[in-house]
Amino acid sequence: MTTNAGDNDSLPNGTGDDYLTFLNAGSAGDYATKYGLEAYPFVQKLFQNPAYTSFWSEQGVDKWFKDKSLAVPTMLVVGQWDQEDSYGAPKVYQTLEPKDVNNDKLSLVTGPSRHSGVNYAVTELGPYKLPGATGLEFRTRYMKPFLDHYLKGGPDPKIASAVTYAMGINKWQDSRTWSAGAATPLYLQSDGALGWIKPPAGDAHDDYLSDPAKPIPFMPRPVHMREANAWRTWLINDQRFVSARPDMLEYATPPLTEDVHIMGAPQVDLFAATSGTDSDWVVKLIDVYPEEDTCSPETAGMQMGVAFEIFRGRYVKNFANPQALKPGKIEEYKFGLPNVNQVFLKGRRIRVQVQSTLFPLYGRNAQTYVPNIFFAKAGDYKKATQSIHRSAATPSAVILPVVK
Repeated sequence: MTTNAGDNDSLPNGTGDDYLTFLNAGSAGDYATKYGLEAYPFVQKLFQNPAYTSFWSEQGVDKWFKDKSLAVPTMLVVGQWDQEDSYGAPKVYQTLEPKDVNNDKLSLVTGPSRHSGVNYAVTELGPYKLPGATGLEFRTRYMKPFLDHYLKGGPDPKIASAVTYAMGINKWQDSRTWSAGAATPLYLQSDGALGWIKPPAGDAHDDYLSDPAKPIPFMPRPVHMREANAWRTWLINDQRFVSARPDMLEYATPPLTEDVHIMGAPQVDLFAATSGTDSDWVVKLIDVYPEEDTCSPETAGMQMGVAFEIFRGRYVKNFANPQALKPGKIEEYKFGLPNVNQVFLKGRRIRVQVQSTLFPLYGRNAQTYVPNIFFAKAGDYKKATQSIHRSAATPSAVILPVVK
């Protein structure tokens, strides 16, 4: 949009595997130079603001609304697997909700869809079939009555504060508040286990070697990010394509003896150390289907992506003022996963994956601290040993918003 008028075609970087295209280019800065992007105004803004400077913070829509009253009835709509912005709508809701004193002007809607999926029928999401046209049901049951009331004087549909689709039991649910679940830690334990009991005392940790020369892809290769169907469903992809790699860790519950229903944004509390001076931490929450399922053999054994997030280590103290990590020092990384309404059904497992790359969706961390990651050079990219700690003093966990 900042090129010459009419010059809005895709970047001519070839039709091969995007994984190799970005890997061979080097850093994001090297990629921009290779394809002549460094002169564009927005690319320059990116390069000038690699941290959370005022350039970014002053554009936060939630901050615009902070001191404003809620005068206009508002329905915020987002897909649970929005591959482009799962953060915006829930954050704006969090800002505006205290202003909705009569609980009648604000609703957050989270559906079983990708970005913009609510505009379609939504009978499936990737390999997962849904019972009916969930998008059409939302528009008929919630959106049209909302618009008819406020724009045409129709009857008040009394839309709930939160309208979310519960994956697993596959139905729309109305809630008075969001998040609706109670914070319940699910701890990383020995031998790749996940459990509700805090780990014992000691100095327990699990290690893996992260090599920037061999980053973990964010979707199965070959990666074609401009292929619409691949891009739209990457968040819900079957994660078995990752689990055999040695440069990540997996933790899972035994088969569940009862349903576990979560409503809200799971929180990560990760105690980790690196042998480098910077690192990325990727945490994935996954719904694992039973290996044997004669009723639905097409989904047997699948590891459905529920919620993913990445955290760059240099920002552990402050997003605006990054600093190098001290090799070997355990830091506590706290960050949220996207908002979900998910029912992990009896007989399934809950799985957590931890890794340090999600490429090429996110540029590789050099694992050596450099002032501006956009301009990291080949010699900056180094292997690092990553340690995930799980003891009573360092109880790494994913904190689930469990509905009792």
